Amino acid sequence: MSVRTGEAYLAGIDAMDNKVLSGKTIIKKPLSKHAAFRGVMRTQAELYDLQHDAAYMDVLTYTDRDSGERYGLSFLKPETREDLTRRSGMIKCWAEQTHGMIGRSPDYMNTVLMALAASADLLEGKENCFPDHLRSYYEYVKKHDLTMTHTFIDPQVNRGDFYFEQKDEPIAAKIVERNAEGIIIHGAKLLATQGGITDELVVMSAAGFEQDRGFGFAIPSNADGLTFVARESFAGGKGKADYPLSARYEEMDTIVLFDKVLIPWERIFYYDNVAVANSFKNESSFAAFGLHQVLIRRVAKLDFTIGIVQSLIEEINIAEYQHVRKKAAKLVILSEVLQSLLQQAEAGAAPDRLGTFCPDLKPLQVASNIFARKYTEIAPMIQQLGASGMMSIPPVQAFKSEKGVELNHYLQGATKQGEDRVKLFRLAWDFAMSSFGTRESLYEYFFFGDPVRLISQFYGSIDFKPYKEKVDNLLS
Repeated sequence: MSVRTGEAYLAGIDAMDNKVLSGKTIIKKPLSKHAAFRGVMRTQAELYDLQHDAAYMDVLTYTDRDSGERYGLSFLKPETREDLTRRSGMIKCWAEQTHGMIGRSPDYMNTVLMALAASADLLEGKENCFPDHLRSYYEYVKKHDLTMTHTFIDPQVNRGDFYFEQKDEPIAAKIVERNAEGIIIHGAKLLATQGGITDELVVMSAAGFEQDRGFGFAIPSNADGLTFVARESFAGGKGKADYPLSARYEEMDTIVLFDKVLIPWERIFYYDNVAVANSFKNESSFAAFGLHQVLIRRVAKLDFTIGIVQSLIEEINIAEYQHVRKKAAKLVILSEVLQSLLQQAEAGAAPDRLGTFCPDLKPLQVASNIFARKYTEIAPMIQQLGASGMMSIPPVQAFKSEKGVELNHYLQGATKQGEDRVKLFRLAWDFAMSSFGTRESLYEYFFFGDPVRLISQFYGSIDFKPYKEKVDNLLS
């Protein structure tokens, strides 16, 4: 069965010996045992193990119609409405296991790769494009149930509209050589979430006006010359009681450095084609399936957030205040709106021009724009509701001290003794006030790009003719 176990995932990443720079040193110990990575890696190992649980196997995996092999359901290319429904169920299952807190859970990149491979026909007959390489890579990853991250973004050197990099030494990754073995990439890319703790790295770069900067390829994370530079870890500590979210779900974001990395020809999807590099991702079904997976996860995350908020409200008995009710009700309304948009996207699903059964993109774009803006309001809401309780949160170990009995008494809430009440408030703090929680707000806001740019693009995609006809009909 081509479905990974959690143990195989952890052992596989450790054996790769990926080059990850943390601070001033390259990490030498197994990444699954390193404080910055072990929490999320163990959480993802649990997701892989669910695929082998008899209660979840049919929800999380499928039997291929042609080969008879069993694969992870997030790899399934939907050809029918039933296929799309099964994909939704799989994504929802994993999202609920993690409360939607892992943005780059393996099913996200599996979905991305499936969508790109399903659109490979768009590359047929075009110069320096290799659709068969993309299809073969999808089959390879699916067969081995590999995990991936991606990097699409160039370093933020100059965000001016007409900036052209003119440096002898590249900053943004570019092709510096082409030879019989492949292309050579040198420079940096942003922003690989979970960089270093995946088997593979998928790179897609828009060319802009520069041929050397447009390419799509995939390489193993331990490729020669590849280094992942980690930011400071936001995993607060080993204790899940004190850091209930960051100890489990801190994903780590990395800068990717290419030091003249060879990309073999068979790993290249396209290169030296400005038009394709600038358009393929947008013309493929990437957006439809990517936004679909993200929306399912975000609904799970929002419902978990509602649970945190209502637990705080009940624990300090503030439900009688109208502004408190308004805050909680707004979150429920948002959840209902997003779920309605998800249902609309799935109800409006239809085969695209290549025969893949795609969810309707428009409701998904609406949901993405709404969530990105509304999510930034949640942390301040939790801070306001918790008030001083968000700071009166000693480590849980304090309750094992000689003052533990007194703390249990003095810090009690409406329904819980002090220790359990503090655990709840530490959860709320980790969500809304810790470094991990602050990163989550920024991450969700920019998940699919700058929301201002995205809404402008959405405006440009709308057919306003039916709306204007209503005005014209009245005036005539």
